[in-house]
Amino acid sequence: MLKIKKNDIVKVLAGKDKGKSGKVITVMHSERRALVQGVNFAKKHVRKKQKEQQGGIVLKEAPVAISNLALICKRCNKATRIGMDILADGSKARFCKKCQEVL
Repeated sequence: MLKIKKNDIVKVLAGKDKGKSGKVITVMHSERRALVQGVNFAKKHVRKKQKEQQGGIVLKEAPVAISNLALICKRCNKATRIGMDILADGSKARFCKKCQEVL
């Protein structure tokens, strides 16, 4: 089970965008990668397909390995590791290992 989900705010720990943060757009479970908004741009060459559409080089976000991401806790506002806990009703919940806040 991956500890990062869609709409989480994460910080990049390694790579060319180290230190940047952004919102998770999608998570690719089978590839163990996540698409983060505003991070890891790649250049894609696009051909003109219609009269109105313009061709050229487009910057597009590329997926980042989940091992290079850390979740930012809303309470302590720091990049933190995530723990899993079973609540009284039997459901699983994620919590911040720094401040013990349930996410």
